[in-house]
Amino acid sequence: MSALLEETALSQNGRESIYLPRLARIASVEQVTRAEKVFELEQEGGLGHRPGQFVEVSAPGVGEAPISLCSSPAEGPGFRICVRRVGTLTTYLHGLGQGDWVGLRGPFGRGFPMEEAEGMDLLFVAGGIGMAPLRSAIRHALDRRDRYGEITVLYGARTLWDLLFQGDLVSWSEQAGVRVLTTVDIPPGKDLTGQEGATPSVWPDERAIGGKWCWTGRVGVITTLFPDLKLNPERTVALVVGPPVMYRFVLLELLGKGIPEKQIVFSIERRMKCGVGKCGHCQINGTYVCQEGPAFSYARLGRLWEAVERAAPVA
Repeated sequence: MSALLEETALSQNGRESIYLPRLARIASVEQVTRAEKVFELEQEGGLGHRPGQFVEVSAPGVGEAPISLCSSPAEGPGFRICVRRVGTLTTYLHGLGQGDWVGLRGPFGRGFPMEEAEGMDLLFVAGGIGMAPLRSAIRHALDRRDRYGEITVLYGARTLWDLLFQGDLVSWSEQAGVRVLTTVDIPPGKDLTGQEGATPSVWPDERAIGGKWCWTGRVGVITTLFPDLKLNPERTVALVVGPPVMYRFVLLELLGKGIPEKQIVFSIERRMKCGVGKCGHCQINGTYVCQEGPAFSYARLGRLWEAVERAAPVA
């Protein structure tokens, strides 16, 4: 497979093609939840990505899909993606291991406005797998701690076992000027229908927030974390990534806190396919999400009626 990918990396004129994948080697694989694995990839020449960008991951004869990067550019020389097992390609990827190869195009998109947010407080709001792309921005801000003010991370997931990067959550919360608040929809001790007696199929981290086998944090949807949140709205930039159902309610909370629309940023990855603005699948009122996004301020989204009424913002 590696030979096939190497042959397709160049176009007929010998130049690198944005349509054809380059080879990336899997340096390590970590099972982080029941359904998600984190792959560390290495590529000749590196990647050179920005927080919030994505790559197109492929395997010959299997398929291709856009996947968000979950590592800071400073974490090199490799880079990381978090893959949830949901379809043919992601199931195939979950069967790969260290030393295997995949195809890669990108990075694509503009990513999060981290430079514009310098000097401001940062509020990160993640739901479920939305923590994966937000992790790249959080790590970026922590790598450049002197450039940002207070950092607050709000993270909600269905259960404790669905919380990604639990070790990171703990280490972030131990840093000065960083606050991490988490919540789960269903507390440990109940199965996915809310009944008693469930047994976790993936260990919780020894240092997991709330302890190894108990949960002392909030129970409920992510908006339950907002009432006690104290912010300076004029100097706060909010970055939000999560499932579609979360966006409207989080937006109401952010606007209620007085954060200006231009300082509320959502990541939307709507039906992205080619990643280079040619197929038109992700187009919203003439705007190509894969090129101009996937991160948009709410002030910008408000002018894209289709994004507000029909688009599904996801991780």
